Amino acid sequence: MTKEKKKKEKIDRSQFLSLAWLGAGLALIGETLGALGWFIQPINDGGFGGIIKAGTLEEFPPGSITLVKEGRFFLSRLDDGSFLALWQRCTHLGCSVPWEEDEDQFHCPCHGSLFDKLGEVAGGPAPRPMDYFRVFIQEGEVFVDTEESFERKAFDPSQTTQA
Repeated sequence: MTKEKKKKEKIDRSQFLSLAWLGAGLALIGETLGALGWFIQPINDGGFGGIIKAGTLEEFPPGSITLVKEGRFFLSRLDDGSFLALWQRCTHLGCSVPWEEDEDQFHCPCHGSLFDKLGEVAGGPAPRPMDYFRVFIQEGEVFVDTEESFERKAFDPSQTTQA
C-alpha cells in the first residue's frame, strides 16, 4: 500500500469527535426512549386494577370496616354478614377518604364530605355515594376485583356479596 492510501483510511480528530458525539447522542436517545417505555407500561402485579385477596372470612367480623391498602378500598362487612367493597375515593373531587372509627363514618379531609358505613352521602358536597367494587368469595377467601368500579345513586342490597 502506498502512503497516500493509508492517509485516506485514517480519520482525523474532528471526524472522530463527531462520530463519538453522534454515538453518545444516539445512546442517550435510546436509553431515554427505553426508560419512557418502561415507565408508561401498565403493571398488573395483582395490585390495584386487578384481583385483590382481602383475607379470610374469619378476618372480617360482621359490622366491621377494614382498609385494604393494596387495593385502595374499604371492605365493609355488614351486620347481615354480606360484604361491600367501597373505593377509598371521594366522589366530590377524588380525595382519599379515611374511615373515622370514633365518628362511625367516612370523613373526607379535603372538603368535608361524609359517608356512612354503606358509602352513602351523609353530608358535604359529594354528589353521590362512594363507588364500589365487585366482591367474590372462594373457598373461605374474600377477593375484590378492582379492575372496574361501579357508580351508584343509592345503596342497594344487590351491590353486596353474601358470605
